[in-house]
Amino acid sequence: MQTIHSRRRTLALAVAAALTTGAAQAQEGGSQQDFRLDQLTITGGPERISNVPGSAHVIDEEALDRHNYGDPIRVLRQIPGVNMRQEDGFGLFPNIGMRGTATGRSSKITLMEHGILAAPAPYAAPSAYYFPPVGRMHNVEVRKGSSAIQYGPYTNGGALNMISTPIPSEEFSGRIQSMLGSDGGERHHAHIGGSEGQWGWMIEGYTDGSDGFRDLDTPRDVQGERSENLSEQDTGFERREFVGKLRWHSAPGTEYYQQVDLKVGMGERDANESYMGQTLSDFRKDPYRRYAASAQDRFHSEREQYSLTHYIEFSEDLDLSTTLYRNNFERNWYKLGGVADSSGSQSSNGLSAVDDTGESHSNIIGNPGQFSDRLAWIKGEPSSANAFGGSNEFVGQVDAGNRKYYSQGIQTELGYRFETGDIKHDLDVGLRVHEDEIDRHEWDDEYAMTETGSMVFTGTSGGPRTGSNRKTEADAIAGYVLNTMSFGRWQVMPGVRYESIDLERTEFADVARSTVSGGRENSYDVVTPGIGATYQVSDALTLLGGVHRGFSPAGSKPDAEEETSINYELGARYNQGAFSSELIAFYNDYDNLLAECSLSSGCNSQQVQNGETFNGGEVEIQGLEATALYDLGADQQLGLNLPLSVTYTYTESEFTSNNIDREFASWGDAQKGDELPDIPEHQLTVSAGIETGPWSGDVTGNYVSDARSEAGSGAIPADETIESRFLVDVSGRYAFTEQVSGIVSVENATDEEYISSWNPAGARPGMPRTYWAGVEVNF
Repeated sequence: MQTIHSRRRTLALAVAAALTTGAAQAQEGGSQQDFRLDQLTITGGPERISNVPGSAHVIDEEALDRHNYGDPIRVLRQIPGVNMRQEDGFGLFPNIGMRGTATGRSSKITLMEHGILAAPAPYAAPSAYYFPPVGRMHNVEVRKGSSAIQYGPYTNGGALNMISTPIPSEEFSGRIQSMLGSDGGERHHAHIGGSEGQWGWMIEGYTDGSDGFRDLDTPRDVQGERSENLSEQDTGFERREFVGKLRWHSAPGTEYYQQVDLKVGMGERDANESYMGQTLSDFRKDPYRRYAASAQDRFHSEREQYSLTHYIEFSEDLDLSTTLYRNNFERNWYKLGGVADSSGSQSSNGLSAVDDTGESHSNIIGNPGQFSDRLAWIKGEPSSANAFGGSNEFVGQVDAGNRKYYSQGIQTELGYRFETGDIKHDLDVGLRVHEDEIDRHEWDDEYAMTETGSMVFTGTSGGPRTGSNRKTEADAIAGYVLNTMSFGRWQVMPGVRYESIDLERTEFADVARSTVSGGRENSYDVVTPGIGATYQVSDALTLLGGVHRGFSPAGSKPDAEEETSINYELGARYNQGAFSSELIAFYNDYDNLLAECSLSSGCNSQQVQNGETFNGGEVEIQGLEATALYDLGADQQLGLNLPLSVTYTYTESEFTSNNIDREFASWGDAQKGDELPDIPEHQLTVSAGIETGPWSGDVTGNYVSDARSEAGSGAIPADETIESRFLVDVSGRYAFTEQVSGIVSVENATDEEYISSWNPAGARPGMPRTYWAGVEVNF
């Protein structure tokens, strides 16, 4: 069954709260005060608590296990109001927005793991080149609207929090799940742990990978056929993550219940992934083709995460949680950036001065008629290819996107419960002191294309490229006060958030960084108030609404305006017997919408420096979110469960002024009245399942209407259309014993072919039909 939860305690400290509950239950006789989170649950059954004045959802462990997805985009289809742009088909680099916020690299939502900001440098560089693997998660939480007070700094849309496997409450338990799939797919997840006395522990490993479903143009012999002696390079990936947790809690009978949780994680990822798509005509012929010039494209990253959380209950009415955290991340995405005229001017190191004479591969693929000769080079076609050592007018620029990040800080929350007359107050006061940094040290290599369609290294810049030898540092203090007041049938939640952010960029003139060539800085001091309320009409019906101020910082550029909005939502929840539903209307009124230039967004960074922000002026985004869940089997007492669910989102977007920086590629020639890119008007997910005895199964259908890759009005041009699709996923499970189960699933069962994105550079396909089969052992 699908579960939707809201949490009274801040997601910024969800790890402490969630594990405290487990610890209290594990104690002999329990603690002085069972620490529980007030929650809203929507299932097929009668249980119902509806106290959240806005949209709040959790996909729980049971729902995650239904399909065993490795792609967060497929998981988040179950939640309304979430916009997603696919890129690689595996969900390695998901592009997620909420209620119309920009989707690029999930940089406009507050992304967290266990309440800790998860982007590599969430203030200095929020693009999520690291995204926690959904395959190792215990549940996934989303809050929109009412999240703006507690979960920042990106509060125009909402917050996404991922909770990993908890420490078991039993003395010893664990699970091993192993699955194999199409195209050499593998997904393995194992964890063991236990609790005894005052101690608990857990270790976890997760790995997944694939050979890839896209076909790279492989070298040919001189007659034009692929050589039998040359192996085909895969277009897949490998990912490995390991997590360890240790928990201590005070003994029963102590004056104050206390708990300490330590979490340590590390991970590594290698992906033969490219920014390169195709022209529309080539996509229609073979949607899974990858051009020869992307043969060198690879992504490598490493990550470490550390957190230490302390929780103490001073009394039944007063508690304090504090988390100290540090995340390290480094990556290098080695990928074709452009094609240069090798006969042009030479740089001092003998290279072809690509920055001056080259065209980005995004421009080339987007304008195939204008750049037909360069496109032929990208394809490695014999008519334009260079027999190594011969004369060719083009050379490929391969960018080494080498960057290091860190983020660290301390965050704390005080919870205090008291009464004034007939009003019950639940006061939360939170504070976070944070710093992070991105350090760019990127360079260019050059490659020639042989007449057999293979790339040959010809030289390197030997140092960082212009504009990419720099670091950006951020210091931030964030605080909030939220008071939940309950009286009669009402619950009212006024609150206010404060963000103080200092951003500074330093640019260097040499590899040794002994000379500073430039820099800039910007600061933000922002107060964002909000209020939400619920009214309990009856045991079955609850009305809800809220108004909140939204905010996102605009980077280090001194004259950049921050992104601000006022966000409204109004709706109702209804639960009766085996039927549960929710209907919410939302309206986001932006004073200024922001976009950030990056290759992943399709921005031509050879003309506009990577990381620059653009103002979109006034924008209105409005829509409707609906969910309905019904268990036919339980309602009709059929002796089995037949859960049915529907999730629907309707979204309209519009530029309402002409104050638009049109240098941003996806805004193109946007005018007042135009629709925003990457926002489909309709999204619908329907699911039907069966649970009887040892058998269970589920069929899920997802429909997404056409969306624009560039802002505009009226009919969408074919070469700008993110195509509508209806995807069907099927899964089944059979329990051989209480401990051992077999699992099968098919993703995209109808083998739908569609353009999932036009960014970063050309038409990109969604994943084709993919089979999975495996086994799960619980002990």
